[in-house]
Amino acid sequence: MASRSSDKDGDSVHTASEVPLTPRTNSPDGRRSSSDTSKSTYSLTRRISSLESRRPSSPLIDIKPIEFGVLSAKKEPIQPSVLRRTYNPDDYFRKFEPHLYSLDSNSDDVDSLTDEEILSKYQLGMLHFSTQYDLLHNHLTVRVIEARDLPPPISHDGSRQDMAHSNPYVKICLLPDQKNSKQTGVKRKTQKPVFEERYTFEIPFLEAQRRTLLLTVVDFDKFSRHCVIGKVSVPLCEVDLVKGGHWWKALIPSSQNEVELGELLLSLNYLPSAGRLNVDVIRAKQLLQTDVSQGSDPFVKIQLVHGLKLVKTKKTSFLRGTIDPFYNESFSFKVPQEELENASLVFTVFGHNMKSSNDFIGRIVIGQYSSGPSETNHWRRMLNTHRTAVEQWHSLRSRAECDRVSPASLEVT
Repeated sequence: MASRSSDKDGDSVHTASEVPLTPRTNSPDGRRSSSDTSKSTYSLTRRISSLESRRPSSPLIDIKPIEFGVLSAKKEPIQPSVLRRTYNPDDYFRKFEPHLYSLDSNSDDVDSLTDEEILSKYQLGMLHFSTQYDLLHNHLTVRVIEARDLPPPISHDGSRQDMAHSNPYVKICLLPDQKNSKQTGVKRKTQKPVFEERYTFEIPFLEAQRRTLLLTVVDFDKFSRHCVIGKVSVPLCEVDLVKGGHWWKALIPSSQNEVELGELLLSLNYLPSAGRLNVDVIRAKQLLQTDVSQGSDPFVKIQLVHGLKLVKTKKTSFLRGTIDPFYNESFSFKVPQEELENASLVFTVFGHNMKSSNDFIGRIVIGQYSSGPSETNHWRRMLNTHRTAVEQWHSLRSRAECDRVSPASLEVT
């Protein structure tokens, strides 16, 4: 009986939430009274409520009803949203390709013409040359052979005496590097010069294929700046460098009417304690040729100008028959520190001439009255680094250009 009543009580536990409990009367054999049953039911209900309160609450999900319908035959176009970018003028101009708007004749219309059409259009003559790459020694050989039908010279200032014949020579470089160029000898008074000169460029084969061979024919004029007659450019990726070959190409006009005067490598150093301004003339390269037969005999004159007064003049030795001289000569000037800000150094490159006055090649001014931004930058770097030598390359300028911007240039000869 006791086991059966316990089973009944167990059943009542599991179904307490579903079936209401009815009070029972205790029997004398030890059955629980109705009050005991009520107490156990109450405690069980509290336990179930506490368990439900500890259970994590479920998130509320808002489920919208799904709508079903028939697709209509008429479809409305959906326009994609466009991401708006802020306008920047720099982005607009970056899209331009300057070479498409350049007035240089080396454009698409010239590339589409044959050599006969170019010759008929510009009448600048033709140039004969060849190329060959040596894989064993890793260098490119350019052979300048001859030219023909060159136009007569042009003199803008009337200083040219012989207006019937040119004094042509050829400059060779591998673009984009125009600094390390080569130059043939000058052929006197001829419109069909024969050069037969070879030049080598130490360059890896893959790099050579990325370069463009530029040949510029120039008319030498002793009394003024040399004039460019015409040019030929050949992308080396379009030719078989290993096999080699030679071509006759018609000259086209160049946007550069005058050749550069050359470059000068200088070193400046100031010692405040000693009040000494030290100058090293190291080298020059690609100087303007001043002699038809043997190139140039260049030297450099260094002149110290204080304010607008010439104080001291010094010069290097001259080197015979070269346009790429190495000097490595040092000079020292006495300049007290309080006078340094008013000092200017005038560097003038001449071609030595035994029979007449020296031939002017180019000039720059460094210091208070600098002749350009590059010269000003070199002077400021020296002032900021006392006791330390500061080297820099400078492009030579004409006398007229220096006189126009630098009062110190007007005080020297």
